[in-house]
Amino acid sequence: MTETIDAVRAALDSERRAAFERRVEREAASLREDISGGLFDAPDFAVGLELEGYVVDGDGRLASAPERLFETDGCSRELGVHNAELHTGPDVVCDAGLRRQLDELDGIYEAVQRILAESDRRFVLDAMWTVPPSEGTVRYLERGEESDGIFLADNMRPVPRYVALDGKIRELNGGRTDLDLPGLETAKSMLAESLATSMQPHLQIPDPDDVPHFLNVATRTMGPILSLTANSPFLPADLYGGWVDREGWESVLSRTPHELRIPIFERSVDEGSHKCRVPRDVDTMAELIDRIATDPTLVAPPDLDDPVESGDPAGKGDVGSDKYPAFGAKRGTYWRWIRPVFGGDVPRGADGGPSAGADEGSVRIEYRPLPTQPTLRDTVGVQALVVGALVGVDAADHPLATLPWEDARESFYAAVDDGSDADLRWVARNGERTTATGRIYDELFALARRGLDELGVGAETVEWALGPIEARRESTHTAPSAWKRARVRDAVDDGASASAAVREMQATYIERSASGVPFAQW
Repeated sequence: MTETIDAVRAALDSERRAAFERRVEREAASLREDISGGLFDAPDFAVGLELEGYVVDGDGRLASAPERLFETDGCSRELGVHNAELHTGPDVVCDAGLRRQLDELDGIYEAVQRILAESDRRFVLDAMWTVPPSEGTVRYLERGEESDGIFLADNMRPVPRYVALDGKIRELNGGRTDLDLPGLETAKSMLAESLATSMQPHLQIPDPDDVPHFLNVATRTMGPILSLTANSPFLPADLYGGWVDREGWESVLSRTPHELRIPIFERSVDEGSHKCRVPRDVDTMAELIDRIATDPTLVAPPDLDDPVESGDPAGKGDVGSDKYPAFGAKRGTYWRWIRPVFGGDVPRGADGGPSAGADEGSVRIEYRPLPTQPTLRDTVGVQALVVGALVGVDAADHPLATLPWEDARESFYAAVDDGSDADLRWVARNGERTTATGRIYDELFALARRGLDELGVGAETVEWALGPIEARRESTHTAPSAWKRARVRDAVDDGASASAAVREMQATYIERSASGVPFAQW
């Protein structure tokens, strides 16, 4: 524990932070030069995926993940001791690549479930845990102790970077963060963020100069895609103990977003600078790099060696992110819902071997606004939808990028609030603006098909990938959040308390999620 406290103090040291910022500036200059010199050019579009979830016990209550779980290839730790993340290696976008994403994800998922089953636990694909541990949600999130003036949350992993960030955010917020949510008004630490989990498709862009265009297009797609995928309309059940009548519960629902994880994340890490938000449009890579470099620095990375004042800004290393550790750490707190990633693994080609001509010098877009989906099949379908739509806009010379940024932002937060009933904003193929949801979905899936076809994905694989997501349009409940709300509302109408109704819904959700049957068939 002393070692952790020492590392946290180093991270919070003002002189170390100033030195870190100088190093970020040098690495940013080096990165700009390397990109201009072609060192980040890549031969292909490629995809990868991060998928978060949480662990429950045999009764469906939140539980901690055993440490041996993280010996599994493709499974990593996250902020809460109950969290875990599954992640695939990158594949060139092609028939084999998309199908391999699911196969790899399925293999990791099965390995994780086998290990957890040994202690009567399971990994849940969900965007918000709603059945708390026996001690209750508030106690679980707030339990901890002060050590030499530094708060250590018991259920947050004791990673110095996490603890330091939490300490800085708490300091700037006077010790508590305003969440302003029905049932959870404030939080003692950023561990509240661990309520929520997400999926993050990654799309490698061959020409870095095209990245700003793809980022701007991605911002315009967030609203429609989130409206189809919203999956976190409830907080943990015990937070609703005070609402037992239908009228009171309807009031709560009217003030609760379909996608709670967005305000929870934005507010739990906010310290006044609004670092977590929809990114503004950007014109060039140089401008994008400058934005990241000048984004407010909260803490210096405690595990980064003291910066040098001359020579190679990061010591010897490959073209990938290892060459820019300070800039990479700075980008890690550039909490925009769409952001770039520099460097990474060499993608696999169609035959499963390394992609010809590829190296670790690449730039990819991390698409971050999406909640974890109910099944792996749904997850890869959404991944394909994101990738296809972004490439399809470019391939079809579609005018979506002309949608004003303010409208794109409003569309996104409308989907946060109302899910599939959101008032979306879009520019149609003929250049007209539209809010007609059916027309927007028509164009979204047409663009996704066009993009995947442009990348050489066959028609059979395109339908295999997109079918489960497009089928949501014809299902009773378009998004998982609508299904959850309907189940709970029906139970309350039948006389159940809100808390009991949420627990009952969650038990059914976990059972159906574990079956692997895509959500549209529920």
